[in-house]
Amino acid sequence: MTQAEHNPMTAELVVPVIEQLFGERKIDQVRAALVELQDPEVADVLEAMEPARQAVMFRLLEEERRAEVFAHLEQDHQEVLVEALNDEQVGAIFNEMDPDDRVDFLEEVGEEKAEQLLELMEPEERAETEELLEYPEESVGREMTPDYLTVKPDWSVTDALAHIRENGGEAETIHTLYVVDGEDRLIDHVKLKSLLLAGPFDRMEVLREGKIVALEASDDRESAVGVMERYDLPVLPVVDAGKMVGIVTFDDIADVAEEEVTEDMQKMGGMAALEEPYRSASLMELVRKRVVWLMVLFFGGILTVWAMGGFKESIEKYVILALFVPLIIASGGNSGSQAASLMIRSLAIGELTVGDWRMVFRRELVSGLLLGSVLGVCGLIAGALAAVMVGVAEPAWVYGFAIGTSLVGVVMMGTLTGSMLPFFLKKMGLDEATSSTPFVATIVDVGGLVLYFVVASVVLGVAG
Repeated sequence: MTQAEHNPMTAELVVPVIEQLFGERKIDQVRAALVELQDPEVADVLEAMEPARQAVMFRLLEEERRAEVFAHLEQDHQEVLVEALNDEQVGAIFNEMDPDDRVDFLEEVGEEKAEQLLELMEPEERAETEELLEYPEESVGREMTPDYLTVKPDWSVTDALAHIRENGGEAETIHTLYVVDGEDRLIDHVKLKSLLLAGPFDRMEVLREGKIVALEASDDRESAVGVMERYDLPVLPVVDAGKMVGIVTFDDIADVAEEEVTEDMQKMGGMAALEEPYRSASLMELVRKRVVWLMVLFFGGILTVWAMGGFKESIEKYVILALFVPLIIASGGNSGSQAASLMIRSLAIGELTVGDWRMVFRRELVSGLLLGSVLGVCGLIAGALAAVMVGVAEPAWVYGFAIGTSLVGVVMMGTLTGSMLPFFLKKMGLDEATSSTPFVATIVDVGGLVLYFVVASVVLGVAG
């Protein structure tokens, strides 16, 4: 489903005018104003108005525009309109919508409501939609459209062009025609450019490209993002057991990419991913999606308190160590968060696979050592200066060495934890984005504090 690209400026400028025209009962002028707007802009205006007014405005649109405007609306606004319009109007909208857009809407409204809406469609449109709904959720099959053009290998250019003229109006795109055999098995594809430049009697088997990239209908929809990006293709064919069943286009995959990135960003922020846009989510959903992770991280923080409690004697003996606890926590957490962010994104876009973990381990081990050494030198200087300012009995450089040495170990721990955790989760079949930066930071906080006090206590004990 094409999500509305919200343009507040459009709504801010147009809505007051529309409201005034409604107040003055100048309905014809409202209709004329809507004609001047693009479909996404109409969607912006509708979403900015009260639900009752939305339905009235929607009815003022030309019938041929309603399905397209409806597709640009967010899910909650679509549901409001479905409830406000009569069955005939709803059926007309769904019959005109692209099949993949219908599927996106129906899979969110619940089985009972979806069945009611399916009953309103024409038999052919209903059968097409039910076929797509049979594919697994978040699969390529749910994102594809069955509206595409195919040709046979023995067709001539004249045959193909006649086919385009007759059926092209219903197709999602006519820039690419797919060559299939008598059983609809995908063989290859022919570009429209090749048809236009060829002779009228040239055959498809001669004009076909000679290579084809296709997706399986059961593939995860996120895989389509990587394939389309890798091969720089605006449209990809979809097959099921070798037979062609649909195509996915760039605009649909762009929506998938945006949703996946949004989901990963939310998880990396330490919360469960929202199932709908922020502006459409209820207050309780926002709380529910965040509170669990906050509680997990809270109890993780209690482990940090326990870790410090275990070194009470060291803290009392070497009070200056407590002054550097925030610095140690921040350094370990930041290094871990940096590494986790790099790995999560690299795994998500296919730059790395689970099998690359050994290579990553070696690189991050060295990176952690170098980064830790840089911060360790800074810690050595800062620790020595702090010792001088406090006026400790031991030589100031000893405290600086203890703190600097601890920083090297803590940063290395953070880097390795942050880089390896996404691989572990991926290997376990979990979403690597779950290794959110707050989660990594909490793990490193506890381990880093233990390492800090052990190393510092040993160094200071030896020096003492």
